[in-house]
Amino acid sequence: MALVNEHFLKLPGSYLFSDIAKKVNTFRITHPKQDIIRLGIGDVTQPLPKACIEAMHKAVEELASKDTFRGYGPEQGYDFLIEAIIKNDFAPRGIHFSTSEIFVSDGAKSDTGNIGDILRHDNSVGVTDPIYPVYIDSNVMCGRAGVLEEETGKWSNVTYMPCTSENNFIPEIPDKRIDIVYLCYPNNPTGTTLTKPELKKWVDYALANDTLILFDAAYEAYIQDENVPHSIYEIKGAKKCAIEFRSFSKTAGFTGVRCGYTVVPKELTAATLEGDRIPLNRLWNRRQCTKFNGTSYITQRAAEAVYSAEGKAQIKETINYYMTNAKIMKEGLEATGLKVYGGVNAPYLWVKTPNGLSSWRFFEQMLYEANVVGTPGVGFGPSGEGYIRLTAFGERNDCIEAMRRIKNWL
Repeated sequence: MALVNEHFLKLPGSYLFSDIAKKVNTFRITHPKQDIIRLGIGDVTQPLPKACIEAMHKAVEELASKDTFRGYGPEQGYDFLIEAIIKNDFAPRGIHFSTSEIFVSDGAKSDTGNIGDILRHDNSVGVTDPIYPVYIDSNVMCGRAGVLEEETGKWSNVTYMPCTSENNFIPEIPDKRIDIVYLCYPNNPTGTTLTKPELKKWVDYALANDTLILFDAAYEAYIQDENVPHSIYEIKGAKKCAIEFRSFSKTAGFTGVRCGYTVVPKELTAATLEGDRIPLNRLWNRRQCTKFNGTSYITQRAAEAVYSAEGKAQIKETINYYMTNAKIMKEGLEATGLKVYGGVNAPYLWVKTPNGLSSWRFFEQMLYEANVVGTPGVGFGPSGEGYIRLTAFGERNDCIEAMRRIKNWL
């Protein structure tokens, strides 16, 4: 008799965005003539950069010829992309890596969920709250999170570090030792950031407590302020305590193409029960070679084109488009009297619900009365209650119309 992994049974019945989709579909069935504007899920709307499209076409043609055909590629990624990543994303910031410290994948979501494969099931976990659901759910699946406490909405073996308006969305350094800490900056869902001095406090904590930081930098390309770090490795000592995740999804519109990468420094180690120090780079490489067959050649050529002169210019234009959307939305929402956070160094706006409304109640009212879709903040964790997340990834006219509708509604 085959037995199931019973930790999966601890998970809520469905993923947050599946719940939203069901509610939106119910509305569409009952209100078929209403036009819905979706500003909830962080999917992009602008086409891929022309430089990436051209690179993909060229790669397809290569695969059509016997002389240039490629089969299996390296599980870690092709050197041409890894070298471009190092040269463009890190070297200009004084950060140096060898090619064997970069692992190309099909996206940051996969890697943040899979990284737990190389870590013991009984490590203690700390998360900022609110948080991207994958961080929690992947730990639930392996039994690391404990059990869900229904009254609080928290998992018993997870330490939650609230990020609210009261602390300017800056999580407090824990007063106890935690084995693994998840940080995402610029933050999804709040759109807020940490300065270099604030991030240094976390690196110092990790070094002092032998803590592993899992740092999600998927939105670094949207940073506008000079004092906001693009990489945790800008902080001295971070190579000894942090793994960083990057993505081309929002940077270059690769949400459907799928490509990202993870940095695992060679000097980063973790311990066995006997106290031996094991390089995590070696373990992650072994995991990828066994469970991952590499990102497609066509996709990696497209990602390489992101770093061309043409690609950089085209991506900058697209990011400016989305951040202009964010500015329009932030100003429009604030004009209605709503309190809005984020939208300056990230394409997310974290909106305080008015009149003490719960996240789901405000979501439903905005859907039914303004026909605009957001994401209930409580879906990202207990501290997200009383907020709703909106994304700036929509079409410009939709963003403008959504603000008009919300203004008229409120």
